[in-house]
Amino acid sequence: MELSSLYVTVIEPSKVQRQIITGHLNSFGIEQVEEFEEARPALNHMLSSPPDLVLSSMHLPDITGTELVTQMRGLKALQDITFLLVSSETHYRYLEPIRQAGAIAILPKPFSKEEMGLALKSTLDYITDFESESDNDSYEALNVLIVDDSSLSRKYIQQILTSLSIHSIQTAKDGLEALELLNQGQLFDLIITDYNMPNIDGKELTEHIRTASEQPTVPILMMTSEQNESRLAAIQSAGVSALCSKPLSYNTVKHLIEQLVTDF
Repeated sequence: MELSSLYVTVIEPSKVQRQIITGHLNSFGIEQVEEFEEARPALNHMLSSPPDLVLSSMHLPDITGTELVTQMRGLKALQDITFLLVSSETHYRYLEPIRQAGAIAILPKPFSKEEMGLALKSTLDYITDFESESDNDSYEALNVLIVDDSSLSRKYIQQILTSLSIHSIQTAKDGLEALELLNQGQLFDLIITDYNMPNIDGKELTEHIRTASEQPTVPILMMTSEQNESRLAAIQSAGVSALCSKPLSYNTVKHLIEQLVTDF
């Protein structure tokens, strides 16, 4: 699959911004672009003609980009479509749900052609891997645990694992539920966990695994949108094997998983 074959839906109320976004897409050879000013007409159109990628602004005339991606993830026909937010928004309340929903990237306004190129490449690789699901014997026996309080985030990580031909996957909605699985004697080859969770967070879960579990050396990939440097240092000192920022870049997550599994 080539970039030029991508079918893209752009949702942006500003005509000037739509022209800029479409111009960048065209510069990468992407000509199949549908433009909308509002989310609801775009949603109706996508249901009959699903795109490969949705590029949306945060603040739309009818609903927010957060509400848009949440509605998409609740519709079977649109739940797997990659979503890219283009916004100058920095408020946690708006951005965190989009991070949790598995946005392929959040591009700031203004963004460079190089930034869009990286996001498009990640999108293309995700679609190609997800559609092909080529068998990889080296991952066939892997057992992976996903720990995240967001069902949308758990589903997105499962899709990434499936694209890598990893099918033995269990999930937990927080660290407490994960510890219950571990205490039952279940063994995992890789644990992928969020940081901010109720009951027991990712840092506490990691510390318990490293000091009081039957598998203290299991690779742990921590996902977080945390920006505080002291908190990030505390997460790393807890014993995580790798730290990945949200929104999750597909290529970054894929590389880290492959690296952790291979090293293990």
